[in-house]
Amino acid sequence: MGLFGMFQKKDKFLKVEFQKLIEWDEPNGEGCFASDRITKEGFKVGYMYREEPDEGKPDSGWRFLAGDEEDAYINNPKHVHLFSLNTICNYDQDIIPYLKSEIGSAYIRTGSNHFEVDDGTKEIVIEKQNR
Repeated sequence: MGLFGMFQKKDKFLKVEFQKLIEWDEPNGEGCFASDRITKEGFKVGYMYREEPDEGKPDSGWRFLAGDEEDAYINNPKHVHLFSLNTICNYDQDIIPYLKSEIGSAYIRTGSNHFEVDDGTKEIVIEKQNR
């Protein structure tokens, strides 16, 4: 594979077998934002938080990160994309039990299949998806 092929592959989202994993019935919609570290580089969600949804858009308010992204990375719109919650659940099913949490909630991965409320005292476990 030539140099061009290497760069071309990096721009693609990881292929996952999509299934209907959740039912989302909240009025503002099922949209969420996720980092390329999850959807292109293959990391599990390490940090997730729910903020006030963007008005007029199909936004649940959820934001999903691997947990080790720098501010410059997150602030670059090339690295964060809009998805349906069900899509991100297919990348990492560990998030499903937390999705009905209130706006203002934030969780960190503290083990392979475990999240805790982010109170600022624990390290985020950064882990690759099992693909």
